[in-house]
Amino acid sequence: QVQLVESGGGLVQPGGSLRLSCAASGSIDGINVWSWYRQAPGNQREWVARVSASGNTNYAPSVMGRFTISRDNAKNTVYLQMSGLKPEDTAVYYCNLVRNGVHLYWGQGTQVTVSS
Repeated sequence: QVQLVESGGGLVQPGGSLRLSCAASGSIDGINVWSWYRQAPGNQREWVARVSASGNTNYAPSVMGRFTISRDNAKNTVYLQMSGLKPEDTAVYYCNLVRNGVHLYWGQGTQVTVSS
């Protein structure tokens, strides 16, 4: 049974930085694509960033140049380094893992609040 556990959320002032982590427990052998999503109150969940099995990264236009996704395969962990945070980045952030193009897993979410 694979479980994803996120950490690193919190309250930060505009312009500040946070690093989110998402660690997978259980066996995740295979071809894995990691993503981060977020959901603000009253909004649909939206995709933020993705890192492929080969390490290629993609970002939503709203976070391009401010957020960086990375992965540590030895630790079965994905990270989201967020800088230049804005109030509109406030949301619950979820990590997502697609294993071998078939198996889909979600973390429980971690709250990020950007406010002065």
